[in-house]
Amino acid sequence: MLSHTLEHGVLVITVDRDPGIDGRAALTTHITNLVDAHQPTPVVIVLTDGADGHAAVSAVLRAHQWCGRLGVLMSAVTHSAPVRRLLENNADTTGTRLVVHARVDTAITTAFTAAA
Repeated sequence: MLSHTLEHGVLVITVDRDPGIDGRAALTTHITNLVDAHQPTPVVIVLTDGADGHAAVSAVLRAHQWCGRLGVLMSAVTHSAPVRRLLENNADTTGTRLVVHARVDTAITTAFTAAA
């Protein structure tokens, strides 16, 4: 369901499938544990085509709130324009803005530049 790498000083978390409503909390916990372990490294969460369901989107939004509390920069990537809009429209606005990209390379470059 989830994999991660470090690319150019950016934690890249890839979600391969939507966990469904029953797996949403577990996915959120896995993501926040990775964020905790790598902070203050910026985070990019990639939702693959199989992970563009509501539970995965909800987990990303919860992770964004977590990153905001920690002061960790976070962005998301999805090829789906409707999912990008859903993330942008429902992101927490009290902390750092969630930037949603269509391309992974752009997200990593932007995160690396912003953290420098």
